[in-house]
Amino acid sequence: MPGITRKRGRTAGIALAVVVLLAAGGYVAFRRVAPLLATSGCEIKARGQVFKLSPSQAGIAATIAGVARHRALPARAVTIAYAAALQESKLQNLYYGDRDSVGVFQQRPSEGWGTTRQLEDPVYATTKFFSALTQVPRYQRLPVYKAAQAVQRSADGFAYVQYEQMAASLASGFTGHDPRSVWCWYAGPARQQASLTAASQDLGRAFGRLPARAAGDPELTLGVPQAAEGWSVAAWLVSHASRYGIRDVRYGRYQWRAASGASGWTRAPSPAPQGSVQFG
Repeated sequence: MPGITRKRGRTAGIALAVVVLLAAGGYVAFRRVAPLLATSGCEIKARGQVFKLSPSQAGIAATIAGVARHRALPARAVTIAYAAALQESKLQNLYYGDRDSVGVFQQRPSEGWGTTRQLEDPVYATTKFFSALTQVPRYQRLPVYKAAQAVQRSADGFAYVQYEQMAASLASGFTGHDPRSVWCWYAGPARQQASLTAASQDLGRAFGRLPARAAGDPELTLGVPQAAEGWSVAAWLVSHASRYGIRDVRYGRYQWRAASGASGWTRAPSPAPQGSVQFG
């Protein structure tokens, strides 16, 4: 197990986001202090709740779910990782923190987690988190905050408890157990040319290699063995769409289109091939 990470409560300087909780409606929004995210964002509807994240936050959440699927870990592991990441960085890939802490989980190079550059890679940081988590005896039976604290060794381990409910709901959405629950919308015109091969390669770093083939001009098809995995892959593509110029994602009988991203998933004119996610 990597060296433990000791912190002074919340990481210093993490004022990137504030959490707004409206208990009556079960609504949770992450908003930058200034300016507000009014033109780009992502919405997650899971377990009867609505959550709004920035595209960067949603992209990291999707990556964490992908790494868990690659390692064949249960949704409970994703919930624990989300609780830790929400407390430590608000699901942001930070390049600073308390002492030498960096990244999504605020892991410290001086404590044996890896180099600063490695820990600033969400795939690497998540892999190290899960490697430590799976060494915690009976971690799936522990309360979420206790399992997170067993990995993080924070000065205030009870702080993770405030994110348990949100983490479980996000895990249900990003792991694909709640279908069609993640979508995003983006400001400004899409990239002139899509980088589909780069998107497929980077997705593969998180999820592991998925069979890919050309399906149009330009369009790629990724093979997925299970329905939940398909929706998890689709969530990654939608939350990274702006970076790679992705305009359309289809899975099953549904599609997401960047031009009308805020509308979420709608019925597709024709379904994607069975057992595959198409994007272009």
